[in-house]
Amino acid sequence: MPSYVLSCCSTADVTREWLDDRDIKYLYFNYYLNGEMCKDDFGATNSPAELYAKMLAGAEAKTSQISAGDYMAHFEQYLSQGLDVVHLTLSSGISGTYNSACAARDQLAEKYPDHHVYVVDSLAASSGYGLLMDRLAGLRDSGMGAAELAAWAEEHKGEVQHWFFSSDLTFFIRGGRISKAAGLVGGMLKICPLMDVAPDGSLAVKEKIRTKAKAINRVVEKMVELAEGGRDYSGKCFISQSECLADAQEVARRIEETFPRLDGRVEIFPIGATIGVHTGPGTVATFFWGQRRA
Repeated sequence: MPSYVLSCCSTADVTREWLDDRDIKYLYFNYYLNGEMCKDDFGATNSPAELYAKMLAGAEAKTSQISAGDYMAHFEQYLSQGLDVVHLTLSSGISGTYNSACAARDQLAEKYPDHHVYVVDSLAASSGYGLLMDRLAGLRDSGMGAAELAAWAEEHKGEVQHWFFSSDLTFFIRGGRISKAAGLVGGMLKICPLMDVAPDGSLAVKEKIRTKAKAINRVVEKMVELAEGGRDYSGKCFISQSECLADAQEVARRIEETFPRLDGRVEIFPIGATIGVHTGPGTVATFFWGQRRA
């Protein structure tokens, strides 16, 4: 049995059952709907359909990062059992939660001098963060120790590729990520912006593609270009989606056709509330292992 626990946040956008099965511990982000605090708890409080319906009806939605106090409580339950902790946070380019986790680690260090909390900024988001956790769980299960695992994560986290598009720009406009004028033109021209996560962990618009069908084609092309081994890619592929399952299934079908050596079927997960508050419905995100992001 390892002498440490592997941990992440609910923003890894997998499922509670998936995390439990991989023995990955987790804690919840929070978000607010019309001033009421809710847990980003894999859709238990508000299913994705309920969340987006409320947002489209005009509910004010805001995200709230995990506090240092919440991190302290999470870490201490394991430190008090004599276990170390390897915790990966949501990308610092999206959230300040990495700083909160580091503050909690530092405050606990004096109380537990013989045990360690290793905090790693994943520089990843949604199920790309989940894909990284999947690899780390495998390395842990193969016998890798806590310090070595944290170092491996630091060295290789930039190899998780994130490519996503949205067919509904409503909440990108509302959140200020796309101007109203650009959003109006984009809607009229059926523009689906193709985005990725930059090396610093922030979101970046890479291409403006006309029509969803072409956006799907382009995601598969980017995977051929960037995946480890090209068309011979033999790793895993995760997809997350916000109330557009048919679009995600079409991307998955195309990927499985194009990459015959893929490790299993493409796994599709719902985008959780923290990310979904910013994307709204209509976003499909594809994640795989490949070249270091540049």
